[in-house]
Amino acid sequence: MKKVFFIVNPKSYLFGEKLYKLANKANELVAKYDVEIMFTAPFVELENISENYKNLTVTAQHMDPTKVGRGMGHIVGEMLIASGVKAVVLNHAEHKVDRELLVETLKRTKELGLKSIVCASEYEEVEFIANLNPDTILCEPTALIGTGQTSSDKYILETTDIIRNINKDINVMQAAGVSKPEDVYRIIFNGADSTGCTSGIVLAPDPEEMLENMIISLLKAEADRKEK
Repeated sequence: MKKVFFIVNPKSYLFGEKLYKLANKANELVAKYDVEIMFTAPFVELENISENYKNLTVTAQHMDPTKVGRGMGHIVGEMLIASGVKAVVLNHAEHKVDRELLVETLKRTKELGLKSIVCASEYEEVEFIANLNPDTILCEPTALIGTGQTSSDKYILETTDIIRNINKDINVMQAAGVSKPEDVYRIIFNGADSTGCTSGIVLAPDPEEMLENMIISLLKAEADRKEK
């Protein structure tokens, strides 16, 4: 991963043509701005997104530690890879897993060469997950998800410090409540490596325009942070 990147996470809001329209815009923005965009999609859409939008880092919204074989309804890493997936989101507030299962799943991602984005809410959980050495930790207080209220500067700074004091190579993502380009700017300017958005994009009057404005803010914040 590049150090600064953006994740577009439509969750279960979009499928079919509306999803493809947003993916196409994200695909264009990668080339236009030379930025990495990780793009999640419902499992049934992953292969189609991968085949048609080559600039995106196609990302699954969950994975199980199950290996090929028995396991009814499980999300198997090898199958994700065959669908063109490069990264997975784990432990999101809307799909929590217990710690033992998280450890097993992270082990599988490393075996398979899949990038991992692991969600954490409270400080103690951030510290626990940082010690597992995922590629990225997405710090977001569960209570703020989807509210339009972003994490406080204090939370952003302190969780970022926790992670970097344990492993400075872990990418720090802050994304709770992101709903407008100004939120993106503040998060990146305050030291996060990346951010992302769901409802602020998919529920906007013009999702494609909102996504582009957020990417512009992401890159401007990165540039301004380097200059300060």
